[in-house]
Amino acid sequence: MSALTTKRRRRAPAPAEKPEREHGGSSIDRQRRRLLIPFVGPAFIFYTVLFIVPAIAAVWISLNDWAGSGPMTFVGFKNYIQVFQDQLFLKSFGNTLLLLFVVGAVIFTLAFAMTLVLRDMAAKKIVRNVIFFPHLINALVFGVLAGFIFNPGGMVNTLLKPLGVSEPPAWLAQDNIFPLIMATMVMTTTGYFTTILMAGVDRIPPYFYEDCALAGATAFQRLRYVILPLTWDVFGTCAVLWTISSIKIFEIIWVFGGSSGAGIPPTQSWTVAVYTYVTAFSGLSTPAYGAATASAIISLALVSVLVVLLRRAMRRDVIEF
Repeated sequence: MSALTTKRRRRAPAPAEKPEREHGGSSIDRQRRRLLIPFVGPAFIFYTVLFIVPAIAAVWISLNDWAGSGPMTFVGFKNYIQVFQDQLFLKSFGNTLLLLFVVGAVIFTLAFAMTLVLRDMAAKKIVRNVIFFPHLINALVFGVLAGFIFNPGGMVNTLLKPLGVSEPPAWLAQDNIFPLIMATMVMTTTGYFTTILMAGVDRIPPYFYEDCALAGATAFQRLRYVILPLTWDVFGTCAVLWTISSIKIFEIIWVFGGSSGAGIPPTQSWTVAVYTYVTAFSGLSTPAYGAATASAIISLALVSVLVVLLRRAMRRDVIEF
């Protein structure tokens, strides 16, 4: 009797059972959609009412000639053309760029230098709290103090008289007030960015410095190949923060300039934010909400473009450690 050999076919593994999908998706999808409305809905409504709707209204107002009350007259892009032809706006725009680039360069240079100096200091935490303190004081306070410190009978001129300065400079004169504002911004903001940069430097693991010491790297090489690459993302964040804050600086200029006695700051110290406010609410002739809104939208466009360019210019691979 011959043995019969039989070959068995291996059955393919049964495919994993897929969850039954009813009309409209699985039960998990339906649960997610049900949770989407109570969790995201209020935030979306809040954002729409407070941001999207006013933004659309602002664009519409900028295309009209409107004094804040009464009917609007559609004028198209006339307000934008008028703003760019206004020498006062161009001066304010130039002052804004000075604050952004010149003051920003001084702030970041000082902040990074102080970060390197304080990195190995024993009393680093105490010094960091001291240099951060001016940022906690409201800009309005600095503006009010300016009237007592720099006016003709103020503290600065009082201290200069014993030194033989019989005729001290008029610190709050129209030609001198904007440099004083720039110096005040450096004083009040450097500590803030120093604190952020110090946090970025402190997170670098110590073994990176130990490897540099074993390799015989100089201080410049350690700065170039270790500190800067590992804190580049922190520099990018600081640059974006300063770009946004410098373009919307208003309070310190208004109060600082108003301390000269004129009420409205001298036009030499105006920025785009001050120009927008004066045009809308304290117009030199009559309020012009259309032109003021146009200048505000120009400022918003400037911020958006600069932030995008900064992000692109400072883009590099993120080093994980």
